[in-house]
Amino acid sequence: MHRPRSRSGRRFPLHLHISMLFALLLIFTGITLGLFNYRQASQIIYSSSEQLFQSARQDVERDIRHTYQPIRQLLALLALDPATQARDLDARLALLPVFAQALRDNPRLASLYLGYEDGDFFMVRPLRSDALRTRFDSGEQAAFQVWSIERDGERLNARHLYFDAQLQPLGQRTLPDERYDPRTRPWFSEAQGQTQQITTLPYLFFSTDEIGTTLARRSGATAVLAADLTLADLSATLARHKITPSTEVALFDAQGKAVAYPHGERLIEVSEGVQRQASVADLSPIFATLLEQAPAAGGKGRLLLERRNWIVSRSHIDEGGPSGLQLALLVPEDELLADAYRIRWQGALITLGILLLSLPVGWLSSRVVARPLRALVKEAEAIRRFDFDYPARGRSPILELDQLALSMAHMKSALASFIEISASLSAEQQFDALLDKVLRETLDISEADGGLLYLIDERSGSLEPQQLIIDGATQQAQAMPAYPADSTQLPDWLRQAADGDAALSLNLGFERAGEYQTLLHRLDSPRMRLVACGLHNRRGVAVGVLVLFQRDAGEEDQSSLLRPERIALCRAISGVAALCIDGQRLLLNQKQLLDAVIQLIAGAIDAKSPYTGGHCQRVPELTLMLAQAAARDEQRFADFQPSADEWEALHIASWLHDCGKVTTPEYVVDKATKLECITDRIHEIRTRFEVLKRDAWIDYWQGLAEGADSASLSQARDRQLAQLDDDFTFVARCNLGAERVAAEDLERLRQIAGRTWLRTLDDRIGVSWEEAQRMARTPAPALPVAEPLLADRPEHLVERLPGERLEADNPWGFNMRVPQYRFNRGELYNLSVARGTLTEEERYIINHHMVQTIRMLAHLPLPPHLSQVPEIAGGHHEKMDGSGYPRGLTGEQMSLPARMMAIADIFEALTAADRPYKKAKPISEALTIMADMCRHAHVDPQLFELFVRAGVYRDYAERFLATEQIDAVDEDRILQTALGTSG
Repeated sequence: MHRPRSRSGRRFPLHLHISMLFALLLIFTGITLGLFNYRQASQIIYSSSEQLFQSARQDVERDIRHTYQPIRQLLALLALDPATQARDLDARLALLPVFAQALRDNPRLASLYLGYEDGDFFMVRPLRSDALRTRFDSGEQAAFQVWSIERDGERLNARHLYFDAQLQPLGQRTLPDERYDPRTRPWFSEAQGQTQQITTLPYLFFSTDEIGTTLARRSGATAVLAADLTLADLSATLARHKITPSTEVALFDAQGKAVAYPHGERLIEVSEGVQRQASVADLSPIFATLLEQAPAAGGKGRLLLERRNWIVSRSHIDEGGPSGLQLALLVPEDELLADAYRIRWQGALITLGILLLSLPVGWLSSRVVARPLRALVKEAEAIRRFDFDYPARGRSPILELDQLALSMAHMKSALASFIEISASLSAEQQFDALLDKVLRETLDISEADGGLLYLIDERSGSLEPQQLIIDGATQQAQAMPAYPADSTQLPDWLRQAADGDAALSLNLGFERAGEYQTLLHRLDSPRMRLVACGLHNRRGVAVGVLVLFQRDAGEEDQSSLLRPERIALCRAISGVAALCIDGQRLLLNQKQLLDAVIQLIAGAIDAKSPYTGGHCQRVPELTLMLAQAAARDEQRFADFQPSADEWEALHIASWLHDCGKVTTPEYVVDKATKLECITDRIHEIRTRFEVLKRDAWIDYWQGLAEGADSASLSQARDRQLAQLDDDFTFVARCNLGAERVAAEDLERLRQIAGRTWLRTLDDRIGVSWEEAQRMARTPAPALPVAEPLLADRPEHLVERLPGERLEADNPWGFNMRVPQYRFNRGELYNLSVARGTLTEEERYIINHHMVQTIRMLAHLPLPPHLSQVPEIAGGHHEKMDGSGYPRGLTGEQMSLPARMMAIADIFEALTAADRPYKKAKPISEALTIMADMCRHAHVDPQLFELFVRAGVYRDYAERFLATEQIDAVDEDRILQTALGTSG
């Protein structure tokens, strides 16, 4: 757990914090309310503006619809009049009353007219103003103007006719220079090609300087009926929808030409004396920005122009031309939200006023609250120092502070008890004593009447009772029910605790108790309060259940086990108990695992060689027997009283004393004859002898063929065959290991090796790469070649790798003599081995297992109490005079357990019945050999005397040796030999 870091900087009293918090709370509340009101007002205004935008659009659409729809209906009716097909002016004037009435009924109509395929034209225009009468020079009485164009080939007859309100003719004017041709006008060509009415884009009427649009449709086969419709009233409609003084609203076509604007006079611009329809971008900069940033119509949004935000509503209206019209309504956000801004600032001023009035009140209140807290701070500081004797403060008139003081008192008591229990449980090392202490300490702190401890078996998963205490007395836990894994009889409350619930509390009556009715009998109560706490290890896995129970007299009291604080305390203690139990189990499991791995390694070493099987299992038994005898001997070995850790170290070292043999080739360990490698090479030598015997027969038959004496040839042949048989028998006998080889036998081997045989095949083909490298040291002889019968050739010498040499300053102190070669497979060299079957190189390989043993054990992360394991395990081939290996230690430098293991290892090796190079010795002969080793300072004489006097050898023999090996032993004579004393 990390300690809290002390932070630099000043600290301020609680009452100052409360005052600041109070002020900040008021500020925050004021800001929040102001922002809330501002947002709400803004939202309402936005919603209202959207409704206004929608209303404006609907009004404009309605005005346009009311403007266009009557004209469409009028044109549809007029197109049916046969007079529209008249061929001259007189006949066409029959339409004047109808057109005049239509113009009176529709004030927005600027004119009605007909265009013909031959270029004729007939128009009726109302003269509703003096400006129009002056423009057309019609006179004050004129109410209507008729414009007629008639074409007869190359002759043109164009004139204006004027009529009063009653359609009485007032006069006419000829137009000799008339150039107007309806066939060149868009309304004529568009209507001529369609069957439905068409509507042109709004444009500036050249004759009246008004902005309007033309509606036209075909009338018969040769005429097109059209009406000019002015849109001046739409500007008045837009003027009614200015939401704020700076609101901009306009109606324009797809080319950006203005059609309607609240200031209608700006719709027509005059440039160099020429009038033209104004662009909407020219009406206001905001319209130009709108067209630049959002050229397409549709939707709502915002625009920024000269640091001013504008709310934009832009919509498309289908009427008004082929592409329809667009309505744009733009409102400045500051004007739209003026009321919201006013509400926001008023709220800020009200908040500031309340804050100034409330600060003194908050200051005084905070000081009243902070005063008793200072006393609690001192008490908490005492608890932090684990000073549980610090006096508790008095009662407080503030309920929460009084409850805090009471809670701190209870906390102090609970912490003191919890720390004491935790320390007590952590110090316990015996598993059974730990279980008893866990249950008793929990009962004491929970004030329960009894408790039952269940543990989950790690292998079977069954829930088994381990400890039962009732009214302070330990009871027989086995009397309580046990439950196998997945048992259907397991009560639900116990199953939930075992499956993971930290704590489960309930009242249990006699009728629901089931197998726990015996508890109620022992408690002498019809009901009991019960708490079941699951014990979980560090991985969250349940290891058991702690069950606490209390008599239930039917009324609630202050000591009730089911109170939340009691349950919480039980959970905390059960957590510590679970960790202690799991730790003890884990330690036991680790020891069992280590022991199993050790025995696994020992078994693997023995299984590696069938000739040493059981050695690694028997030596630990014999070492333990000798160590136990030394521990019982209070005279000569009074100081040898091993602790549990020292017994464990001896046990591990004895099982691992030969672990380095895993690196020893089995064909060296199992070498039964001198010429044996992977196979016994005596068979190869036998083949050579067979070749020489065949040569003897060949010489015999060749001599007969050449005419030599048969009798002398037979005698020579038989002598040669007999000599070869005798020599091979001798070589075969030398191949078997012996205690000692005589000098004359070595001389005869050299003589036999001097004989030769003829090889005709190349011996360098079909061999391994490694052997071919060795044979390449010498040049290949020419075939056939005569070779020794027993050879020591250069390729028989296998070089030792640099990494296999022992440095003089190695950290382990190894001082073994390392042979020059790793292997010497020379045939004569191997057959000349004086003792056993192993060469010097192979003996080093065997002895090298001690080097590997010490290295392997030294690299293990052994705990401190097992630090002597490498020394004990690696010393059983050392000798008392320092002539042993691998470090050449003397008896004084060796520990007593290491000397014990040396005796055990020697005795087991002498009596073992599974060695390939010797027979198992009876115990008397084995002890005699060991006594001679004592006399030559190879083993500890005192331990050997104990080994004999205590009968350790006899106990071992009865357990592990064959009956025929157990013979009579003269212990006194053996000990006299060992100790160098006379009878």
